[in-house]
Amino acid sequence: MAEKDAEIAFSPGFRWGTTLLPGQTITYEDVLAQTAITYPTVTVNTLSGATIKAILEDVADNLFNPDPYYQQGGDMVRVGGLQYSCEPNAAMGARIGEMRLHGKPVDAGRRYKVAGWAPVADEAIASGGEPVWAVMARYLKAQKTVAPKAPNTPKLVGVAGNPGLVT
Repeated sequence: MAEKDAEIAFSPGFRWGTTLLPGQTITYEDVLAQTAITYPTVTVNTLSGATIKAILEDVADNLFNPDPYYQQGGDMVRVGGLQYSCEPNAAMGARIGEMRLHGKPVDAGRRYKVAGWAPVADEAIASGGEPVWAVMARYLKAQKTVAPKAPNTPKLVGVAGNPGLVT
């Protein structure tokens, strides 16, 4: 978000790479270990609040569709800057709610600057944008210290008692 002056960021839900301990130097090798994919292009788009919700709904449907043949797996996209709730057992289109940016409700008609990486659309990949590791390396070089941040976790709704969904 800082490097692309974006209000919101989407990041794939990858869970690989080595763990860094507090105070440990972040090396270029560490950055590469966390971003090692063949579609690393960083994109910046201006999206309406309605489109942002639709993207989150689509990703959630890949995970929580009641028909296992429509569950395409993966992880929920990681989101920076935006807070929201997710109700996994709700119907498609009704899972994502309470979307807020800087404490204010996201307006479906307003456009927001959104950065992301690991696009799956051919036109985004072909756009020739920077790879995420270059963007991250530039950001980290400019920092003296990177303080740990609390994860931006969505509020889960309707999952009480489900050990597979409760965080």
